[in-house]
Amino acid sequence: MSLKSALMVTAALAATLSWQLVAAQTSGAKSRDEVKAETAAAAKAGELTPAGGGTAPVSKKHASKSHTKARSDVKAETATAAKAGELTPAGGGTAPAAKGTATASTKTREQTKAETMEAKKKGEMRPPGQ
Repeated sequence: MSLKSALMVTAALAATLSWQLVAAQTSGAKSRDEVKAETAAAAKAGELTPAGGGTAPVSKKHASKSHTKARSDVKAETATAAKAGELTPAGGGTAPAAKGTATASTKTREQTKAETMEAKKKGEMRPPGQ
């Protein structure tokens, strides 16, 4: 293949690909107003992922409403759970232990300190973080 024919093939290939790139850029570009409108529509439909990640959004169209309890009953239960410290923190995490489930220690402070010092002398203490 001569240099002239190689240049012709390269030029033809470049011309073929260049119009596809231009067409792809112009057809896919959205204006700021179009993006805002799409985001507002998704928010109204309940299709946005909550801040901080979370689970995949559930469309409001497919969500079922609870008809077994009145709104006032649900609010009263939530208030009771909040006072008892039984609500899971925002953003997930683990539910806290219910208040009053912790058992009181039967040892005095001095006994605990003495046991700790004895374990330290024997080398039975684990390093921090392990």
